[in-house]
Amino acid sequence: MGKKEKLIERLKNCPKDFTFEEMKSLLESLGFEMSNKGRTSGSRVKFIKDNIGVVLHKPHPRKELLEYQIKQILEALEQGGLL
Repeated sequence: MGKKEKLIERLKNCPKDFTFEEMKSLLESLGFEMSNKGRTSGSRVKFIKDNIGVVLHKPHPRKELLEYQIKQILEALEQGGLL
């Protein structure tokens, strides 16, 4: 099982310690591109692939994503047929 598959399995379990860097790595391995809207975007980051868009806020000062963010991403990936 590769890194991408391990991250997908971990994401499906909705862990409380899933980090932004892990999510970034997973989404990029699925073909998403990270987009910041210039220097005024602040902590808001958008990941785009075809017609699927996922918007996240970089967590700070913590590194872990919140439960609702993980659920939103899971839902978007399932709707897009990526999981």
